[in-house]
Amino acid sequence: MTNISISIIHQKLYLKTDTLEREYTIATSQHGPGEEKNSFCTPRGKHLIRAKIGAGQPRGEIFKGRRPTGTIFSADTNDLEGGDWILTRILWLSGTEIGKNRLGNVDSMQRYIYIHGVPDELILGIPGSKGCINMSNNDIEEVFDLVDIGTPVVIE
Repeated sequence: MTNISISIIHQKLYLKTDTLEREYTIATSQHGPGEEKNSFCTPRGKHLIRAKIGAGQPRGEIFKGRRPTGTIFSADTNDLEGGDWILTRILWLSGTEIGKNRLGNVDSMQRYIYIHGVPDELILGIPGSKGCINMSNNDIEEVFDLVDIGTPVVIE
């Protein structure tokens, strides 16, 4: 069975399927771990992939409101510091632990917590996101193709 585990301490995403194991460098929240709405922290605990967004879109496609904009990110034309860039693919997470990361003031899905691509110019391996799990565009494409909706994701 395919599953993902995310280590906040090591800034790594581990993907395990029946036939392979992979490790990817990521970036979690610059504000640390936490579950509360509007905290911009990365939520911990058991999650699952609720939606896969962006299949077939070109690498670097900019998403706004989970919709492709038709624009490819370029550091020459976009302000790298100007926002929380969501590029290439989105894996939208939903918490499965009521009161910890599901429902009420701690709902990961309502917080729009994703695993997603970011500009290649951003440094991964150190906390730097606004709550999401940031990956290189190459890595998110690979992970996106290897997982299904419902794949378990544990963030620790």
